[in-house]
Amino acid sequence: MRINEDLTKPVIVHAAGLDWKPSPAAGVDRRMLYRVGGEIARATSIVRYAPGSAFPRHVHAGGEEILVLEGTFQDEHGDYPVGSYFRNPPGTSHVPASEEGCTIFVRLWQFRKGDDVQIVCQPGEGKAASLRDGAETTRVLFEDEKEQVSLENWQPDFTITVKNRRGLEFLVLSGSLTVRGELLEPQSWGRLPAGEPLEAMTGPEGAQIWIKDAPLQHPDVLPMPD
Repeated sequence: MRINEDLTKPVIVHAAGLDWKPSPAAGVDRRMLYRVGGEIARATSIVRYAPGSAFPRHVHAGGEEILVLEGTFQDEHGDYPVGSYFRNPPGTSHVPASEEGCTIFVRLWQFRKGDDVQIVCQPGEGKAASLRDGAETTRVLFEDEKEQVSLENWQPDFTITVKNRRGLEFLVLSGSLTVRGELLEPQSWGRLPAGEPLEAMTGPEGAQIWIKDAPLQHPDVLPMPD
């Protein structure tokens, strides 16, 4: 399966309008944003857990990155309410579930070799960072020499430019933006190749946005099994 696999082209997906597709686990459905592969895939998705659903224990052979969008996500290690962010590097495992139901943003098989730090940020955690013009708050959830992941709250009715030296991926969490003439509302996801800045006009309520500043695919990304 191939969905938005050309990393040289800008992509915007209004995920809230996509159909939910079933996963192998009962009660767990997906909206696929980017995918190369079958059930084992390099993928970016919005995933919905029905109340009481769970996914069988699995090892993250290619790494897993998650942001909780709605409800409370759970595993045997704890509860993760809305705004929780974590990175499960290659070799980790868990049994994901949700007693009350939840929606999460998930990136799979996009870790690079040597990226083996496990990160768990509960809501409100993260390092405060300098503010770009138009930003009210910025929290860095993860940062190293190859990438930076942050949550930003942007002022209402403001034109904001995010420079793009190595690649940008973003997800609108609340509020709205206009980008490239398109209105982006919650669960709108975008990806821009290096050199193409994100230029956005926020709506009257402002916006909260998740941003990854990193190569769209690391040169040393972990290879998927044949």
